[in-house]
Amino acid sequence: MHLVLIGGLWLDGSAWDAVVPEIEALGHTAVPVTLPGQGDGSARATFEDQAAAVVAAVDAAPEDVVVVGHSAASTLAWVAADARPDRTAAVVFIGGYPVEDGQAYADFFEPTGDAVPFPGWETFAGPDSDDMDDEAKARFDALAVPVPVAVTRGVVHLRDERRYGIRSVLVCPEFSPAQAQEWIDSGDVPELARIAELELVDIDSGHWPMFTQPRRLAELLVEAVPSLR
Repeated sequence: MHLVLIGGLWLDGSAWDAVVPEIEALGHTAVPVTLPGQGDGSARATFEDQAAAVVAAVDAAPEDVVVVGHSAASTLAWVAADARPDRTAAVVFIGGYPVEDGQAYADFFEPTGDAVPFPGWETFAGPDSDDMDDEAKARFDALAVPVPVAVTRGVVHLRDERRYGIRSVLVCPEFSPAQAQEWIDSGDVPELARIAELELVDIDSGHWPMFTQPRRLAELLVEAVPSLR
């Protein structure tokens, strides 16, 4: 199986450097996406540009794909599945969930000028980053790219309800599957609530398991499709 990997805010494709070899060791292929405005040198990228880049990665795949979105990019994975439901074997959300049609993509943090820089580790103190040592944080800091405001404030459009029939997995890092189920049951995450086959799986990590648990994360991504196990 072919996996398309999409990092969350501030990350380019190199965030998956430790995960890709683990996926390959399990007998599958994976392509990380460097999103426009997050590592490609473009400061004027929009959310539509990022969504188009992910759909292009799906189109370029040699076979049906597992689309993997981390954190805010869970929405990008879902947008790609919505655009290409016939090419998407499964969707995996890591530490995040897709927003609804008509909502802003990721308007969570205050911009500095035309971009949203990484706000610093104090913002993510606690379960998000407790498993990251100084070396892991330094690596993240070196990778972090300010995200254009036109990306974070872009409006999400979802059109094809066949997306709800795609097998989906929510990997729960800094929160538990039980907490995620509570959010679903309470109506806080309506897109997840409408998915016909949604599996909640735990991983013993903070918000960025690609840095701290690459082997286990690779195993969970491969296990997203039962036929791959």
